[in-house]
Amino acid sequence: MGTRDPRVDAYIARSAEFARPILEYLREAVHQHCPEVQETIKWSSPFFDYRGPLCHMAAFKQHCAFGFWKGALFLADAKNAEAMGQFGRITAIKEAPGRKVLAGYIRQAMKLNEDGVQPARKTKDAAPRPPAEVPGDLAAALEKNRKAAAVFAAFSPSNKREYIEWLTEAKREETRQKRLAQAVEWMAEGKPRNWKYMQG
Repeated sequence: MGTRDPRVDAYIARSAEFARPILEYLREAVHQHCPEVQETIKWSSPFFDYRGPLCHMAAFKQHCAFGFWKGALFLADAKNAEAMGQFGRITAIKEAPGRKVLAGYIRQAMKLNEDGVQPARKTKDAAPRPPAEVPGDLAAALEKNRKAAAVFAAFSPSNKREYIEWLTEAKREETRQKRLAQAVEWMAEGKPRNWKYMQG
């Protein structure tokens, strides 16, 4: 028999009103198709374990996210551009995978864990990616904020690249300016781009 964690109940209860039915829908689907699943909280979000991490969900101010721990192995067309998980920004139940589709994904994820399949590790001898080029607007913004500039300079190449790609992927200038302001604010606080997902 699976288990339900009261911390997940509390997480759903304190989520935004629009998010609660989405989280309940995803939670019930996981329990229905994986009766032995164990709930827990990792990195401040609900996780579902079945012979290892199976899937996870999270609620944000304006969207929810859902993903499979080994989703990269069976969700090649996942739209994971700007949201945690593989299904983009879910703002309503109709934007989440349908019941039959979700059931299939859950079964695939369970089979991977049952078979002990691990995601392919990156080989150490792979050629390192060149450092990302800092856009002019980001460089100018950092010049005006010493604290943020110092943090950015100390970042690893991957942490720098995450901010740069987030900025350059913005399709509208208005979006880019908002991201630029947010990036500098977070860097001044010593935060990497994906700091929200690292909280334990």
